[in-house]
Amino acid sequence: MSLHHTITGTGPTVILVHGVVHRGHAWDPIVPLLADHHRVVVVDLPGHGESPDVPADAEPVSYMADRLAEFVREVTPAGERPHIAGNSLGGFLGLELGARGLASGVTALSPAGFFRSDADRRHAGRLFSSIIKAAAVAGPAIPALSRTTIGRSLFMAVFCARPWRYPAEAMAIDGAAIGDNTVVTRLLDGDWVFSEPVDEQLPITVRWGRLDAALLVGQATQVPRVFPQARVERTWDGHVPMTDDPAGVAATIAADARRGRSRDQGTERAAG
Repeated sequence: MSLHHTITGTGPTVILVHGVVHRGHAWDPIVPLLADHHRVVVVDLPGHGESPDVPADAEPVSYMADRLAEFVREVTPAGERPHIAGNSLGGFLGLELGARGLASGVTALSPAGFFRSDADRRHAGRLFSSIIKAAAVAGPAIPALSRTTIGRSLFMAVFCARPWRYPAEAMAIDGAAIGDNTVVTRLLDGDWVFSEPVDEQLPITVRWGRLDAALLVGQATQVPRVFPQARVERTWDGHVPMTDDPAGVAATIAADARRGRSRDQGTERAAG
């Protein structure tokens, strides 16, 4: 499968993976902050943006993980392991590919897959169902709403701590994507189970917004159960922190990428 993607800059590879109903545009505030020193790959996941859809008979979470794993192998130069950063669904997928040994390190922003109970899963389901209904009602008015501070503040408040900062063009894309997306309701009942971690020294940072209304910050307590080595940071951001704090998010990704690269290079020297 060929997933739609863009590549910006040169240097060590960093792959950015968006969340559900987003597409690569979610990373627009971050790419310029990384591209001076990294080869930044931004991908549209299956069922999102310009990438092919998820087959109707496929379990969507594992299907996306398998297709993303193929993509990572295809897009990364030989002999290199990329750093992967992901938000929400993308955070889960980044951690899953890290568990499979395909990343030098992972930065996960409010990642899915750490539900403490069925109540957490139901909460996320109700929230996204409400967003889908609201987008259906607002429909044609969303582009106009996106051009106003009040419109962005109301529409994006469930995702961002500072929704007025969200770009108008991005909100218009999101509004259309929510209505057109065919996989979001299937993902709510998806198989959110990680592979057994193959490398418990893999550098991982999980950054979780204290103001996350979609995946509540209390779920961060579950991270050490699966990835005991992970650094867990709780920040004053929402579920999609790339516009809340672009400089902080980019700095975390860059620092994590350096850690992973240093570790890989040290392993190579020891083997040599």
